Amino acid sequence: MTSHQSPQTMKPATAAKKLGVYLEATPAEFQEGVVSRTELSALQADPPQWLQDLRRNGPHPRPVVASKLGVSIAGLARGGVTEPLTTEQIEALKDEAPEWLEKERATQAEVRKETVRIKEKNAERAAKAAQQDS
Repeated sequence: MTSHQSPQTMKPATAAKKLGVYLEATPAEFQEGVVSRTELSALQADPPQWLQDLRRNGPHPRPVVASKLGVSIAGLARGGVTEPLTTEQIEALKDEAPEWLEKERATQAEVRKETVRIKEKNAERAAKAAQQDS
């Protein structure tokens, strides 16, 4: 008995998220179809021109904008940035360096430091526990 497996597919929004692009900026055929895992892998391995252009110039989704600015998504919202931005707009924001951006970058740096501190503390605890067990 042979089993016919249908390929796993995902909605365009999920595929766009995995590709790190803003769905509304993708071609209509991408937005209206479904994407198989095989197609997604092919897009990641050998991106077509439209995908290369989107990744380079935007508009970029919030997670990408936040990453490029070095802030959290919540920090973007606190700064009033709710729409996707192009690479040019992101660079202009960096050059402008508004007060909210500097504040959010400092907050993000503190969060990263705290995350490292907690990770190190947990590693020390695990090492102590392993020593006590042996």
